[in-house]
Amino acid sequence: MFSQVTHPWPPVCDGHSRILILGTFPSPKSREAGFYYGHPQNVFWRTLAELLDEPVPDRSRASMDAFLLRNRIALWDVIQSCEIDGASDMSIRNPKPNRFRPLIDRTDIAAIFTTGKKATGLFNRLCAEEAGMEAIYLPSTSPANRALQAKPSFMEQWAHILLYL
Repeated sequence: MFSQVTHPWPPVCDGHSRILILGTFPSPKSREAGFYYGHPQNVFWRTLAELLDEPVPDRSRASMDAFLLRNRIALWDVIQSCEIDGASDMSIRNPKPNRFRPLIDRTDIAAIFTTGKKATGLFNRLCAEEAGMEAIYLPSTSPANRALQAKPSFMEQWAHILLYL
């Protein structure tokens, strides 16, 4: 069943942010948890912690925000509002993108990464011109992507963020 939803949170960023990581839109589990990548089986936070050689932040918004900012990572989503059926990115209809130029102008963002093919495609089609740069694809950290996450190429692709931090 489709529902019209609006993004519930502002971006996490500050003037020192060097990279911007974008998902498509928060899942119902993330919206319920009150933070990005909040589904307990999503490996986003574990993946970043491993790459940055840090402990995984606890599941509080303050801890996760501090983790991101300490590592000069900004976090947001491509879509500001859309119609969506549950958590399925493939079901997204009538997406209204966020505007990225204001965020880029107030930070040190050198690269934009997107988690998953849908986020990458939407960003590059709807936002790249306004943002002044295209997104770099990263494989999804969603529980639906378990098979790819088990392969060494998953972490190798995610390690590209380190080049910009």
